[in-house]
Amino acid sequence: MEETLTEKPAPRGGALLRQVMLEGHNRARALAGVPPLQWDEALVASARAYAEEMAQTRRFAHAEQPHGPTRQGENLWTGTRSAYRFEEMLGHWAAEGRDFVNGVTPAFSRTGKWQDVSHYTQMIWRNTTRVGCAIASNRRDDYLVCRYSPPGNVVGERTL
Repeated sequence: MEETLTEKPAPRGGALLRQVMLEGHNRARALAGVPPLQWDEALVASARAYAEEMAQTRRFAHAEQPHGPTRQGENLWTGTRSAYRFEEMLGHWAAEGRDFVNGVTPAFSRTGKWQDVSHYTQMIWRNTTRVGCAIASNRRDDYLVCRYSPPGNVVGERTL
């Protein structure tokens, strides 16, 4: 997929992030026929802490989380600082829907690779009810983290 860079610094701010992320997630969920998500400030705090950690360490990888009731779903994105609008960041995840099939996890991708759709499936996972997102930056990059509860992409279950 070709990445789109905006010509001037992309708009920022917590209220805009919340609006774009919640509306974008819920638009994808509506198209998939699942109920909307609610914004969760505890998930925002968790996402913010991890986004800040990635920005400081420049380590882009999923967080290590314990199994059990406190586990959260997670979507990550990184790109050149201030070059991408929030809609573009979310759009990368939503675009994975083109390869989605509602099979049993992890067999839910037309390509045969679960990684090709796992951001999208977390967005639309039927049992997920809450989301919280945050962004942090260093001099070079932005790090977006969205956290979900209950988590999606559960092996052996269907997305929808």
